[in-house]
Amino acid sequence: MAKNEIFSLIHSRYNSFTNTEKKVADYILENIKDVIYMSITDLADACDVGESSIFRFCKTMKLKGYQEFKIVLAHSISLDEETPQLSGIITMKDTIGELSSKILSTNVSALTETFNLINEIDISNAIDSMIKANRIHFFGVGSSLMTAMEAKNKFMRIVNKTECSLDSHLQIMSAALMTESDVAILISYSGSTKDTIEVAKVAKERGAKIISITRFAKSPLTSYSDITLLCGANEGPLQGGSLSAKISQLYLLDLLYIEYFKRTNKESILNKESTAKAVIEKML
Repeated sequence: MAKNEIFSLIHSRYNSFTNTEKKVADYILENIKDVIYMSITDLADACDVGESSIFRFCKTMKLKGYQEFKIVLAHSISLDEETPQLSGIITMKDTIGELSSKILSTNVSALTETFNLINEIDISNAIDSMIKANRIHFFGVGSSLMTAMEAKNKFMRIVNKTECSLDSHLQIMSAALMTESDVAILISYSGSTKDTIEVAKVAKERGAKIISITRFAKSPLTSYSDITLLCGANEGPLQGGSLSAKISQLYLLDLLYIEYFKRTNKESILNKESTAKAVIEKML
């Protein structure tokens, strides 16, 4: 879809839209730059319609779904010399020094916002669930899978009950075998990744405790969550896998790790010594 074609398409089809679709179109046209950072649930709430109405609106525009709509929208927004594939504050004229400063500012801002979003009760309850659990499963797809793998790598040094499957089929099978004694930690920036939502649904049906690490308090994923931990990085639809989002997720996981270590001090110290000794011969 060519630049600005999405806006022309909305205007040209406006009279044929249903009343609900007109509400969605009106909001999008009036809040273009905000919409690219909104979850489907956020947009549905803002328009006072259901998520299914947003999805139907996207299908009416001949798009596969909401994420494709946001990508097309981001391409269509005129940002002068800004590059939507990177960050809204970065321009093509930036020097290396300016880039260094802006990237630092972006990451610091993401961490600061994540810190401000931390709910100590939620963190404490998440740790209680993890300590009591027979198994802790980390789930994610794409760049969030990399974060889930980092989490497993970190926790397996102090506890022997963590899992992280690398394939979406293996993930859903793992979820299908979970019990009320297990904890599923699902990582998804958007909270609307299909595979992750399906894992959450299956794990919930099995009675497992669901902990979500995501950007949006309201999303399809959080509807299945018992505990939601929010990261503060803004990632546009053309910025998938941005390090500021990953840093925010890792910050929360590091917080969970250290608090878990504190509460299971004796066991964690012994396990960390054992795992350190196991790999010491592989180091120079």
